[in-house]
Amino acid sequence: MTTPMMPRQRVLEALAYRPVDKIPLQVHPSPGGLYEHGHLLVELMQRCYPDFGPLGDLQVPVPPAEDFDADGRYHRRLTDAWGTDWEFRLYGVWGHRTGYPLADMARLATYRPPPAVRLTGQALAQARRGGATHRQTWFHVGGGASLFETMQSLRPYEDLLIDLAHDTPEVNRLADMLVEHSAVAVANALAIDADAFSVGDDFGTQQALILSPAIWRRFFKPRYQQLLAPLVKAGKHVLFHSCGCIGPLLDDLREVGASAIWPQLPLFDLRELARRCRDLGLAVQLHPDRGELMQRGTPSQVRDYMRSLLDAFAPQNGGSWLYLEIDPGFPWANVAALFEAALQLRGEV
Repeated sequence: MTTPMMPRQRVLEALAYRPVDKIPLQVHPSPGGLYEHGHLLVELMQRCYPDFGPLGDLQVPVPPAEDFDADGRYHRRLTDAWGTDWEFRLYGVWGHRTGYPLADMARLATYRPPPAVRLTGQALAQARRGGATHRQTWFHVGGGASLFETMQSLRPYEDLLIDLAHDTPEVNRLADMLVEHSAVAVANALAIDADAFSVGDDFGTQQALILSPAIWRRFFKPRYQQLLAPLVKAGKHVLFHSCGCIGPLLDDLREVGASAIWPQLPLFDLRELARRCRDLGLAVQLHPDRGELMQRGTPSQVRDYMRSLLDAFAPQNGGSWLYLEIDPGFPWANVAALFEAALQLRGEV
């Protein structure tokens, strides 16, 4: 019988591709899902004992009344700290960009990102204490960054792709600015001794990479290496999320320092992905399809898919864990089936 593990130890063992006492679990309390399903989802989540942090303080979010139109529909507009204009029609769901501070790249010469605040003094001491307390039980992800998606918020998408294809001086300056900005988040994560740092950049469509591998390796790879090098040197883990067909980049993601990936699983042959990642020593966050399966599938299909993940990745032997996140639009029966299957696979029901 496997000796019981503390949650943090369980994730660390999984990242090292060593056997675990039960499948690690990560649960993200997405505001959109909590708002739609309310106390039912809060209670369901609180039945779990995930390995990344407690869920005892979860509450149903309450959007401000002014964020609804005269017909009672959610409709919010804002300009964020980067100067990007947004429109939101679903609470807790990524909105639509409606205005870009760098629509005219001539503005780059005077553009300044929002301040990146380095933790010091009392704030640093408090964050260190909180992190140390967290790590006594749970795995600690401290901070995150995004390069490509932030660039898409500053510059219209088609224009950005043209800039990248032509490798313009301006787009290089913009990317270097973002690396410098994100380096503060990396420094903060190291200062509080977090176990891991997260990166989120979608590089694939449903059919192929957005950028050619050559452009990605020329433009993004050295910048990720620069950004993540202090974490790699310190022996910290990097959790890298990227949707789409990113198969050609798996080796590159490992080379820039990724310890684990959160991919869009339906776009891969699961057994082949498991084999490749095991060969690379790249762990996998196992997240069921939030599109077709969770929105339009049946509870039986959800349970079957969860079992297929177990068959393909053998997470009990390390190298992967379950990641659960609920969006608006998921029928409650599918939500309940997802959590029921996760708890059964962990031997908790």
